[in-house]
Amino acid sequence: MRLLLTRHGQTDWNVQGKAQGRTDTELNSTGIEQAKRLAEKIKNYNIDIIISSPLKRARKTAEIIASGRGISVICDEDIIERSFGRYEGQQLKHDDFDAIKQSGETGVETDSEFLVRIKRFFERIKKEYKDKTVLIVTHKGTALGMCCYIEGLPIFKENTGKYKIENCSILEYEI
Repeated sequence: MRLLLTRHGQTDWNVQGKAQGRTDTELNSTGIEQAKRLAEKIKNYNIDIIISSPLKRARKTAEIIASGRGISVICDEDIIERSFGRYEGQQLKHDDFDAIKQSGETGVETDSEFLVRIKRFFERIKKEYKDKTVLIVTHKGTALGMCCYIEGLPIFKENTGKYKIENCSILEYEI
């Protein structure tokens, strides 16, 4: 399976440095333009299916990419962003996320819970789309975890820090 992995377009909370988590924020005008540029960049890719997080920012990005191509967009809860509980909407630094994930607070998804989701997703799509090209539209945290999983690395800061996943950037894998 050829896997294309992208992060949704920009939101106002991205600009403001706020943790979005599962808060359902919209793309801003820059995010819409980023999605359009990505659609143009990959217009000649033979994509069989697009799988998107159900959150608006990812879903809209996927819809822009799929527009006019006759490609189905399927929303999948397993690739939704990690939950950061009460920290969503707060301005956080990258280093804050590790402490939050280990806090044990209600509503914050742990690394082990997250990994179960990611593994379940990949086991399923490897069977369903074995010989296909799949575009996944997701979120930074989820994409970082996916990269680690694909490359067989534990989901630790020292591993996720090596990936640069900007809004509407694209990573390619054969899995």
